[in-house]
Amino acid sequence: MGQSITYKILSAHHVSGSLKPGQALDIRIDQTLTQDATGTMAYLQFEALGLDRVRNELAVSYVDHNTVQVGFENADDHRYLQSVAAAKGVVFSRPGNGICHQVHLERFGIPGKTLLGSDSHTPTGGGLGMLAVGAGGLDVALAMAGVPFTLVAPRVVSIRLLGRLRPFVTAKDVILHVLSHFGVKGNVNTVFEYSGPGVDTLSVPERATICNMGAECGVTTSLFPSDEVTRAFMEAQGRGDGWVPLAADEDASYDGVFEIDLSSLEPLAACPHSPGNVKPLKELAGLKVDQVLIGSCTNSSYADMSKTSQVLDGHVVHPSVSLGIAPGSREVLLHMSGDGSLEKLVRSGARILESACGFCIGNHQSPSSGAVSLRTSNRNFEGRSGTKSAQVYLVSPEAAALAAITGCITDPLDQDVAAAPSFTAPQHFIVDDSMLVFPPEDGHDVTIVRGPNIGEPPRCPSLPDVLAGEVSIKVGDKITTDHIMPAGARLKYRSNIARYSEFVFENVDSSFPSRSAALKEAGKASFIVAGWSYGQGSSREHAAICPMYLGVRAVLALSIERIHQANLCNFGILPLTIQDESDYEALNQGDELEIRCVHAQVKAALEGRPFVVHDLTTGKDYSLKLEVTAKQADALLKGGRLNQVKEALK
Repeated sequence: MGQSITYKILSAHHVSGSLKPGQALDIRIDQTLTQDATGTMAYLQFEALGLDRVRNELAVSYVDHNTVQVGFENADDHRYLQSVAAAKGVVFSRPGNGICHQVHLERFGIPGKTLLGSDSHTPTGGGLGMLAVGAGGLDVALAMAGVPFTLVAPRVVSIRLLGRLRPFVTAKDVILHVLSHFGVKGNVNTVFEYSGPGVDTLSVPERATICNMGAECGVTTSLFPSDEVTRAFMEAQGRGDGWVPLAADEDASYDGVFEIDLSSLEPLAACPHSPGNVKPLKELAGLKVDQVLIGSCTNSSYADMSKTSQVLDGHVVHPSVSLGIAPGSREVLLHMSGDGSLEKLVRSGARILESACGFCIGNHQSPSSGAVSLRTSNRNFEGRSGTKSAQVYLVSPEAAALAAITGCITDPLDQDVAAAPSFTAPQHFIVDDSMLVFPPEDGHDVTIVRGPNIGEPPRCPSLPDVLAGEVSIKVGDKITTDHIMPAGARLKYRSNIARYSEFVFENVDSSFPSRSAALKEAGKASFIVAGWSYGQGSSREHAAICPMYLGVRAVLALSIERIHQANLCNFGILPLTIQDESDYEALNQGDELEIRCVHAQVKAALEGRPFVVHDLTTGKDYSLKLEVTAKQADALLKGGRLNQVKEALK
């Protein structure tokens, strides 16, 4: 029986474990990427391993998140990142060079390679035929050290594309259609692999958009074949020598098939407050819009910017709308300045924003109270924009540009404002790598610079054999890592765990940090109880590190998302899944819990045996599951993955 693209790449990078879906698998990682919001901690963790240089093929450190915050903290982080990159053999992408996923696609991605990134939208690289996976910073630090990455061998779903997109229907609408079908939960340890004749009609940037937002479904990654379209893109980037063809075997088997006729799709929008809350745009037509923001790693390519400028050409932004546009990279901006599209945007009244993540992570451009904001980014979680009362909708660049002109949501298929834009990719992109700083061959003489906000990665003690403590918070379904660790104005504290920990669950229950800290001071463990899909969204490992710092030793949830589950294990927090919804209902904040024979229970869980938690308050025993690999079980017992690896490297 033939192989899927996914299993061809996994097989070529197989180190140990089983290639059978559902089993633990260790693979070699070729490339890594970090960004500054997660990268500082990742490099501090890499330093803690005591290695002189990175050991993977390519490591790139991008600065694209914390670029406009007030205070010394971010500037100090950037100085540290540049110095540690030079010392350890990492390529450094300077602030202003662009968004990590856009730049990596342009300058470094190679079909058939594995890429591990400390950002949940790393699967963008799947648009080039890479197996690109998001992970916590510690996993990336270990990959830079040459340590294989552990994942669950995934089930693979073939998403078969037929036909061709109509004018004004976009790649954004394709992935929103996928989200409307698969939802944002229940897709853990799954890969979406795109196939069919419709694939040939999509450019690499369009494929990248689809793979980027596949992360909102909770899948491990998404990927496309590497074909003649891929080769043309890489040759235009001056990297044609790196192209290799990659396709599934004709007799490849899949765990599911979902067919999409591209010609039948219509413009869509993700409504507040979930990327999975998808509706046809025509049903929202006429809704007044206050803000429009175009960009982010999802939709900031040269193609997206060119089409946006064509829609806006000859128009002025509606008086009630604030329009901001963020090109994805310097390369994109250089093309725009040369072909006239930048002038069209400026003449329309658009505010040209930095080539950075910016508004997508709530770093700036927060809308006014109760405002309707149309964005081309990938997430619209409540409060992520920086304004909790705002209503954020996710749409394509073309739909966003139309709304900026009309002042309301406008169905692109039912308007006479602008003609459908078109785009032909250049045969040769403007390549300028002057904002990439390549490391010296020997970094021994490089001084690593640390500012006062930069601390050491906190250590977690090993698990005791009896865990006694209290439920310090009970939350509901779809608690994102944004809920756990707010971004926006708090991003600058990510290098300082003690300070950042003061904001855990800030927008859910601001008293949580003091309550958990008091339990820790009293020698008691802190437990979190949660509903479905706990830890969805960003890969930020701080959503595990900071609770660990406050004394959290277990999460009891109906389900836990993949990256967050791995981060919990990495930092010594038991990820326990509740098997009966009535047990979730019975557990309450303030309940005194006790877990006995912890070591024996962790080991027994590897054999599928239940994990028992005793509620001293109600006298009830709860039977939960601890679904971890043998390596994760060992890390939990030792107080986290860093302790485990340092012991192995001795």
